[in-house]
Amino acid sequence: MCGIVGYIGDQNATPIILDGLKKLEYRGYDSAGIAVYTDGNIEVRRDAGKLSRLEALVAEQPVSGPLGIGHTRWATHGVPTARNAHPHVSSTGKVVVVHNGIVENFLELREELLAEGVVFQSETDTETIVHLLEKYYSISGSMETAMLESLKLLKGAHGVVAFCSEEPDKIFAARIGNAGGVVIGLGQGENFIASDIPAILEHTRRVIFLESRQMAVVTRKGVKVKTLDGSEVSIKPSVISWDPVAAEKGEYRHFMQKEIHEQVRSLTDTLAGRVDFEEGRVRIPQLNATEELVRRVDKIILTACGTASYAAMVGKVLIEKIARIPCEVDIASEFRYRDPIVNDRTVLLAISQSGETADTLAAMEEARQKGAVIWSIVNAIGSQAMRLADGYISMQAGPEIGVASTKAFTAPLVDLYMLAILLADLRGVIDEKTRRRLVADLRLVPDLAGSCLDREADVERVAASLKDTRDALYLGRGINMPIAYEGALKLKEISYIHAEAYPAGEMKHGPIALIDKDMPVVAIAPRDPWYEKMISQIEQAKARGGIVVAVATDGDSRAAELADHVLWVPETPWMLSPVVTVIPLQILAYHIASLRGLDVDQPRNLAKSVTVE
Repeated sequence: MCGIVGYIGDQNATPIILDGLKKLEYRGYDSAGIAVYTDGNIEVRRDAGKLSRLEALVAEQPVSGPLGIGHTRWATHGVPTARNAHPHVSSTGKVVVVHNGIVENFLELREELLAEGVVFQSETDTETIVHLLEKYYSISGSMETAMLESLKLLKGAHGVVAFCSEEPDKIFAARIGNAGGVVIGLGQGENFIASDIPAILEHTRRVIFLESRQMAVVTRKGVKVKTLDGSEVSIKPSVISWDPVAAEKGEYRHFMQKEIHEQVRSLTDTLAGRVDFEEGRVRIPQLNATEELVRRVDKIILTACGTASYAAMVGKVLIEKIARIPCEVDIASEFRYRDPIVNDRTVLLAISQSGETADTLAAMEEARQKGAVIWSIVNAIGSQAMRLADGYISMQAGPEIGVASTKAFTAPLVDLYMLAILLADLRGVIDEKTRRRLVADLRLVPDLAGSCLDREADVERVAASLKDTRDALYLGRGINMPIAYEGALKLKEISYIHAEAYPAGEMKHGPIALIDKDMPVVAIAPRDPWYEKMISQIEQAKARGGIVVAVATDGDSRAAELADHVLWVPETPWMLSPVVTVIPLQILAYHIASLRGLDVDQPRNLAKSVTVE
């Protein structure tokens, strides 16, 4: 959610920080600011709104210096105004802080500080942190001590970055719990801090990821990491292989459009190194799934939020069908609040694009406390969900900048299909002929996705006819029921059109009352085991005057005759069909939003990485 960038070195920090914040715009924000050390003082520039307003302010009131921190804020406490924007400066002007997270006990801390005579300048919870830092700095004369003492008082999950004008050779960064990540980039005579890798990838690929309850003291020459009890920690840097060009739009109008078209590559990369087509086997060594472990498992709980939860629903069908292991799908934000039945024969499989989703991380912790094995499917390399897990699958989707997830939805669909085959193989519940057939079908996936993308112009024409609709109903059955949910989510996320999704069999139990000429019905009806049922649902919608948009398999004359519009997809093995049925729905939502003149990449009120409850 909130974006953080910091720099210390011999260059001017201002352009480095502003450029880094631009690369974090995908996280969602409503204000932005920068603080730079210059001529013995801390100069702050901040404003509500988009980064362009901050850039204009900096152009009018230039600021430069070798040390600085910047922030994009997504409001939790206090409305989006310049006064509430980060960075926040202490009363003396000597200490400055930026923060990601929620200070759960901020009212208590604020009352204590007010009683001590502190005057607050904002409505934010973050301002309590900077006043605590100043308080303990005035007592100890050490910013490091002030950080350690202040952080001990905070309840909740946090990423905190701060510096002091009287110690201008250091930036301090800390992480508590599962708030947004803190990444430290290692340079030559300079170092960088960010809440996510794309902000600093242009400058370095050598990084350190802070774990929970760790603090880093960052100087020009190096980095020292301690736990919050003061113990030094030995850290081994990671090397990130992403190409900075991958985070640029290139020929596309929006990142979302680019990422939709990157699915052929991301799906190819998802298969690479994991599928042995000659042997007809799947290998995922990072999962650490042994035959003994898999044979003792009697339940898998798939947990996730939003788009990832719909991928989990598809995964349930695949794992139960192929590996014959009972599965549950649990929304992560609900999981830990219902005392779930979990033990050492349970696997909790968490799915998260960012790997930093607070609710998903909390579900992982809850399951671990109950003795479960923890696996994760994650896109962001080195993220918390990857590091917390006993084993993981990396999505191989590369950076996803658009807030509405696309390639990080289709990649885990294939990951889950491969996982189901691997589990079946380890459990001995699949014969060689079936295993080889299922593995061979994976060869088709990139080309099938490419075939869907080749039809963008056809989907755009349908989008033009629907761009002024106010409501939509999405229906699906079986393995494509979750695709109805995902299609509806994409439409409402970026076009702000009210869209609801239902299992198609539920239509007669209430939703059918909504259908009329003003309620388009999007029916996901490929030739799969539920095809005849879906055709029946289309007929019922048409009988009530509904406008039907069908996602249908090439050559389906019945769908063509019944539907007002058809989004054609190539014939696909049914267990892989969600990969192709979702792509036209992604394209449809994208073009409807674009035709409505909306900010496709940064839809209102949303954030890419939801790092607070």
